[in-house]
Amino acid sequence: MPSRRSIEVEGFSHGAQPIPAASRVGNIVMTGGVYGLDPKTGKIPDDLDKQAELMFFNLARIMEAAGTSIDRIVKITVFVKVPEGRQAVNKHWQIAFPDPGSRPARQTLHNDHLAANMLVQCEAMAVVE
Repeated sequence: MPSRRSIEVEGFSHGAQPIPAASRVGNIVMTGGVYGLDPKTGKIPDDLDKQAELMFFNLARIMEAAGTSIDRIVKITVFVKVPEGRQAVNKHWQIAFPDPGSRPARQTLHNDHLAANMLVQCEAMAVVE
């Protein structure tokens, strides 16, 4: 059985929690919660659109660190704190996955309990070639 490997990226963390950005076993990668943390400032911006943009930016960085890319993501679950979060996610979803014939499955759920000023968060599962 392949061993599990924690995936970390510079400028992204779950604060003081002992949680990696993602975990890889064999050719499967699963993220933890990926959110709009700005790796330059270490802060979550208040702007919803910027959070969605940074969420996908961090997701791409995590996939790369795991040895794959967002093109190999099979499913994404998105959590939004506010209803308008879906529109911001859709905008950046279409930028990240421009080909409608090659997009991951997605589920979007409402979550009032996202931490602090976090308005969007996702988790993803990918397969490494």
